[in-house]
Amino acid sequence: MEKIEKQRETEKIVGINQQTQKEKIAAYKESPLSFFLWILVLLAAIFTMSTFGLLVTYILVKGVPNLTPSLFAWKYTLENASMMPAIINTILMTILSLLISMPVGIGAAIYLAEYAQKGNKLVGIVRITAETLTGIPSIVYGLFGALFFVITLKWKLSLMSGACTLAIMVLPVVMRTTEEALLSVPDDYRTGSFGLGAGKLRTVLRVVLPSAIPGILSGGILAIGRIIGETAALIYTAGSISEVPNSFFDSARTLAVHMYHLSKEGLYTNQAYATAVVLLVFVLLINYLSDLLANKLSKASGGEK
Repeated sequence: MEKIEKQRETEKIVGINQQTQKEKIAAYKESPLSFFLWILVLLAAIFTMSTFGLLVTYILVKGVPNLTPSLFAWKYTLENASMMPAIINTILMTILSLLISMPVGIGAAIYLAEYAQKGNKLVGIVRITAETLTGIPSIVYGLFGALFFVITLKWKLSLMSGACTLAIMVLPVVMRTTEEALLSVPDDYRTGSFGLGAGKLRTVLRVVLPSAIPGILSGGILAIGRIIGETAALIYTAGSISEVPNSFFDSARTLAVHMYHLSKEGLYTNQAYATAVVLLVFVLLINYLSDLLANKLSKASGGEK
């Protein structure tokens, strides 16, 4: 009986899909412009995926054959051009930057979405400023970090200088994505929580934030991607010493900076391609783990309701 029911459900789904396709074809015949726009969207999607596939294939073909055990030696030398210190520095830089930017960005977004009055001029100014900061070139952030953190605060070229500069750089992304995620939560959740006697803060922390976690994590993913791939800002703030720092105020070379220096010198082109492979794996792995975490948290929060 179960097999028969499943077969009937499958037949129903297939029938609905066939009917939907027929309706689409009929709609396209009535409106040639819609069909033309659909073709353009399809071509754009194919072009995007093809470009991404070509880039990944090129990096893998050039880099995978050059991955050798010496590239993962603990210490960098002129003979091995090891990327292990850069890998550790990249992880440290990412964690430290997120620890600075995420609390500030999420807190600012909570204020803008939940506490600020509608029509507040300050809110409009903050949003415009955040959108403007998003479009500023990273070299400008690097120069600002060099002038303020490196020279004024006398932190020198260090892990802390680079992390603070990157935190300022990704702060608008974190803030805007978190705000949009909070605004997308239905007002019925807030009304129901208030109706049960919960206060504003409790409603935000226990009802609104858990529902917005997938969107907040999306902002975190974007921030991580920019931190890992950043080069210009870190050259002026974190330096280029390929060693694991003993403290937050020691110079640290990340993977992107490491790859830049290898390719610039012209003597380690093959090692630069191998570094690009590791950098690509880093980004893909972080995106996969973040999506997995977002799905689990989304299901968990849904189950609690």
